[in-house]
Amino acid sequence: MTERDDVDAIVEQWRRERAGMRPEPMAVFGRIFRLARLVGDEQERVYAAWGISRGEFDVLAALRRAGAPYTLAPKALAAGLMLTSGGMTGRLDRLERAGLVRRAPDPADRRGLQVTLTDTGRRVAEEAADAGLATQRRLLDALPQRDQERLAELLRDLLAAAAPAPAPDVASRRPAPAPAPAPAPAVASRRPRAARLTPPDAAPRA
Repeated sequence: MTERDDVDAIVEQWRRERAGMRPEPMAVFGRIFRLARLVGDEQERVYAAWGISRGEFDVLAALRRAGAPYTLAPKALAAGLMLTSGGMTGRLDRLERAGLVRRAPDPADRRGLQVTLTDTGRRVAEEAADAGLATQRRLLDALPQRDQERLAELLRDLLAAAAPAPAPDVASRRPAPAPAPAPAPAVASRRPRAARLTPPDAAPRA
């Protein structure tokens, strides 16, 4: 078993200071956050050999994974990478200046754009992906293969639990329209019958 680490110390301190507190989740998420930071920094050093940042690699990798012709709309890229349109524009500006992507009008949308990997961009995406995977594989080799697979399953379940619930359809929340009132039954107009008057000189019938 691995020796106790700083996260263990943090959990124990909270237990000591707050008797009713249950800090066990910190043992999980504290390590996830630290691991993401450490691995992220290592990936940055790897991708720097190709003159790109980790965020810029993510853009190149998304385009490469899309398959030929390695083209996506900026909105699709931003959604897939959970970026704002401004953040995506900044990355695309840098990648285009480096000759790794090109932007062109979308023939299907006069107001839209398409982003495409250049040949150089495709080579960089593939080489950087191989180098990044080698780093990740080296770190994961600290665990047996069975534990690696189990860890991936557990993290998938945890990520699904953390994902925000989809927003309900606005249309489904609208109240159903009230049924139209039934037409009132037709009422025959009843005109009072004119009184039959007997002429004063008329003789009564026997």
